[in-house]
Amino acid sequence: MGFLKYKNYTGSVEFNDIDKILFGKVLGIRGLISYEGQTVDELEQDFKSGIDEYLEACKEKGIEPQKPYTGAFNVRIPSDMHGQAAMEAYEQGITLNAFVKHAIEERLKIAIIERKPLAHGPAKKENKEKKTGRYKI
Repeated sequence: MGFLKYKNYTGSVEFNDIDKILFGKVLGIRGLISYEGQTVDELEQDFKSGIDEYLEACKEKGIEPQKPYTGAFNVRIPSDMHGQAAMEAYEQGITLNAFVKHAIEERLKIAIIERKPLAHGPAKKENKEKKTGRYKI
């Protein structure tokens, strides 16, 4: 899978082999900005215009656009793992946040070196319905 970047937003690039179309969505925001195209150029153009339309809609409504990847997120893990991580962080004399940050950094180093998916790869797009809207705020 590839990525598109524009105005600090990152979008996915996927291929629907049934409809023979490229599609994607902007990553790292709660809203939805989707795009599609028959060619890479069409996909990229629709991606950029989708972001521009989203930013303009936010401006017209007087709301702040969502910023991707703010640097803060919640992780849900089993309570025993939470406890183990907290104890390990305490023993190392660091915060739980620093411990988790270090664990993610180490896993990313391995993933980048091996160029393997971080888990099981992206979820397959099962919903083949037509888009009902270009973006959702």
